Amino acid sequence: METTDALIALDALAHESRLTVFRTLVQFGPAGLSADKLAAFTDTPSASLTLHLQRLLDAKLVSRHRRGGSVIYRARYDEINGLLAYLMGRCCAGYACRPVALKFGKFL
Repeated sequence: METTDALIALDALAHESRLTVFRTLVQFGPAGLSADKLAAFTDTPSASLTLHLQRLLDAKLVSRHRRGGSVIYRARYDEINGLLAYLMGRCCAGYACRPVALKFGKFL
């Protein structure tokens, strides 16, 4: 992943409603959700949801596919993993690392 792509993805996630939509899609896995169900799960008005989904689509963090009469939105795990790899690149100077939270006996 290039720096520009990472910045676009992070900018898309830097909004409470978009982050909620994104996390909901991640939780529903590869099956994804239709826009109406996503709106209900996230308590987001349809007009706002459309704008948030477009930002996530532009950032390549979600995809959409037609299934019958519905449009299904899914998290793009390949892109999410690419973003995480970019963020964690060169972690711990190449040494095996442990999450910082383990030092405190809990996960963040």
